Amino acid sequence: MTAFQKLDQLTVLAKADPALRQALLETAQSDDAVWDFCELAQKAGVELYAGELFALGEEYCDNQCKSTNGGNPSPYYSFNDAYENFIESLK
Repeated sequence: MTAFQKLDQLTVLAKADPALRQALLETAQSDDAVWDFCELAQKAGVELYAGELFALGEEYCDNQCKSTNGGNPSPYYSFNDAYENFIESLK
């Protein structure tokens, strides 16, 4: 199962369980938000790890650079953050 599929599965679970949804949203206030988020996901039965979330953003930006005609001469200043996008989708 890909990380995108895991996030989709977690979305379905969070929409069905308001307590899980709230707990996931509260991870944004944590000192180690991604770690706590993944821990909650695993307790909910979704094998999601922090490295997978970071890799999603890096892969997205790498693909954007490769798709630019002639390549992108300047790297992006930030990666697409899968964790933050997920949290925003729950709001």
